[in-house]
Amino acid sequence: MNINCRVLRLTTALSTALLGWTSPAVAQTAPSERAKLAEPLGGDIVVTARKREESLLKTPVTVTAITSEMLEAKGIVSMQSLASSTPGININNSSSGHADRSFQQISLRGFTPVSTTATTTSLFVDGVPVASPSPFTSISDPERIEILKGPQSAYFGRNTFAGAINFVNKVPTDEWHGQVTGMVGTRGNWRLRGSIEGPILGDALTFRVTADGFDKNGSWRNSYDGSTLGDESTRNASALIVAKPTDRLTIKAFAMWTKDEDGASAQTRIVAKDITTPGGTVVYKNQSNCFTAAGRAFICGTTPGLINPVGANTAFTSKLQDWLANPAGRLVSADDTVDHYGLLRYTTHAHLTADYEINDNVSISLLGGHNTEKWTTLVDLDGFNSSAFTGASYYNGAYYDFPYLIERKTSDWSGEGRVNYEFGAAHGVVGVSYLEATTQTGSGTPMYGGRPGTTGKNGNKTYGVFGGLTYDFTNQFSVSVEGRYQVDNITVFAGPNGQTVQGSTYIPAGFYTANSKLVGGKFKNFTPRVIANFQIDPDLMVYASYSKGVNPSQFNSFMIAATTTASQQAAAAALGIPLTVDPEELTNYEAGIKGKTLGGSLTYTAAVYYAQWKKLITAYSFILDGTLFSGVNNSGATDLYGAEFETHWRLSDLVSIDASGAYTGTDINKFVSPSVSAYSGITNFDGKEMARTSKWSANVGVQFGGDIRGFEDATWFARGDYSFKSGVWADQANIVKTQDRHLVNLRTGLSKGKASLELFVNNVFNNKAYTSIDDNWAISPTESFAVYNAVLVGLPELRTAGVQVKLAF
Repeated sequence: MNINCRVLRLTTALSTALLGWTSPAVAQTAPSERAKLAEPLGGDIVVTARKREESLLKTPVTVTAITSEMLEAKGIVSMQSLASSTPGININNSSSGHADRSFQQISLRGFTPVSTTATTTSLFVDGVPVASPSPFTSISDPERIEILKGPQSAYFGRNTFAGAINFVNKVPTDEWHGQVTGMVGTRGNWRLRGSIEGPILGDALTFRVTADGFDKNGSWRNSYDGSTLGDESTRNASALIVAKPTDRLTIKAFAMWTKDEDGASAQTRIVAKDITTPGGTVVYKNQSNCFTAAGRAFICGTTPGLINPVGANTAFTSKLQDWLANPAGRLVSADDTVDHYGLLRYTTHAHLTADYEINDNVSISLLGGHNTEKWTTLVDLDGFNSSAFTGASYYNGAYYDFPYLIERKTSDWSGEGRVNYEFGAAHGVVGVSYLEATTQTGSGTPMYGGRPGTTGKNGNKTYGVFGGLTYDFTNQFSVSVEGRYQVDNITVFAGPNGQTVQGSTYIPAGFYTANSKLVGGKFKNFTPRVIANFQIDPDLMVYASYSKGVNPSQFNSFMIAATTTASQQAAAAALGIPLTVDPEELTNYEAGIKGKTLGGSLTYTAAVYYAQWKKLITAYSFILDGTLFSGVNNSGATDLYGAEFETHWRLSDLVSIDASGAYTGTDINKFVSPSVSAYSGITNFDGKEMARTSKWSANVGVQFGGDIRGFEDATWFARGDYSFKSGVWADQANIVKTQDRHLVNLRTGLSKGKASLELFVNNVFNNKAYTSIDDNWAISPTESFAVYNAVLVGLPELRTAGVQVKLAF
């Protein structure tokens, strides 16, 4: 029996069971989740954008708050689906020859990091920072997700240059509740999620535990062996304990563990020149349609559809197994290493928070958190079925293959203490924070008989003092003055086997012992924000703000690597390549409006902004003495401007509409990239747009629903969501961009008492627009890495249908 038959039979059986369930349901006084969706969203939502609880419509900051009910209604279960349904956000997962979940770079409001390792939008769980998007891979039953737009440095600190995303846990109650959700669908999709919560010591000590398993097959067939590309598997578990020893003290302890194990990624290259065997047989056809100013054949305009089979060499040979099992040069142990092409990742997150209300005017909050992440990904770097290149001289002794291993470990500790106060017309917060983090990477290929190389650790220690004062001059007019003083100490350490520096151009030459300090820097910054807001009437508020932001410095640590010669160091210095680049700087101006009308049935928010991004850290490649290097420099400046809106309208008890949209404008003033200029011939990037961000994006959702006549405590719903994102440029030359993406998702279902059944179809019209794009090379035995002659694109999930059942108890 195929999966479609199983889904159909399961759907029919469960529909019959639900509609025929005439026995009294368990007492349920609260409205169902689907009933809540018909209520106007926004007015009753509480957010913590300024480190204190405030109504969304009274908070003078641009915030998108997505409740657990809306997450459920839209079927949002990952960072990718969150970004797809939220205007102004793009997820870039194409970098260094792979497009997979190991690399997820968030672009908010067009603030696309140019450097692969840079971050402009940070993530938090209950206000505690997390190291990467990995913990968000499985979003398990949150209270809400807050997307804060614009610089959030004043309150959230490091790496919140473009904004912050805060995942807020749902507090367990003192009554026993549980829920089991099962989903099965086409393309091997299944999900099983369970949670239980209740009292340990009455309402003084409560808990919730959740477990979530998810698998899916990819949507694309591998021309190499017929397997699927883009397979994903996630296992996630979390626990939350809430203690309330007194009415004034609340302590929360949360821990989460996630394992991601994916197959070879769904990606391919579009090449600008034929890949041919030595005999002249074309293995991979070019799709060039223009010549750049440098006289090179390339792909211009909107990326074309695929004419070549999608493929990757994924044979996990014994020779490759032996290479991975050898611990020499490895960062991640063999026991935790991927044993197939694809990704294996483990992440943990834990935090502890305490809130104590001293009196009606003063409260204290303490937060502490810890994250770890380790992953390995094995990619087929050539990215196509290259078995036509036969010969015993190749790595695996049969045909050309280019396996490439990438490894990464991260760990961080954070702490924060703050005091919230309110004295008459003055109220606000003051606090201190600390963050210590380390990152280490490794990579390599057996292609040339070598072992992987492991870098020394990169570390940072960040101290901050922050605060804000809001003064209500009248019942309608308030001014807030906020800011953070921050000290960043960043350090590069020698590798695990020590490191020899050959020249003294940047640091003294000589041997540095294992894990000893090579170079460090201290950076002090103050990031203010001033907000004025005016409550025109109880249902309408306008605001305007001025804010500053900084993004951390970086090092060109490759210039002091053991393989970099003294002459190469001197040549790099002559080209103006620094060892240390300055922090990026941002000045942001913003104005917005929030309100509700039509008796509260319609809520709306809108904002416009203008930002100046200076000392932009750009990534570039260059050749010194015949060796290819990649580095960073403060060689960019960009103006960013845009408009955003969001509205929720309950037309009647049966119909509700939510809509949102964003215009994201970017205007490059200065940009330097030798690697981009080499293929494009463009050296003056003035007036160009930032890469990998959609200029236009919008979402519209319409939901119908109500009671089922003749059945007690039974409801039905039907929902359609349309998401649009305009195509994104591959780089700042603005030569090639992806197609516009139109995504339509449909869901319908019914519930009776504590049971519900849903049917869904995602990507109804099977839109095949690429999800990401990045410059790359056509890789083969006869090609080199000298100049870009291809683009790497991520492939979308195609139409998927399924059924979901939920039982509460």
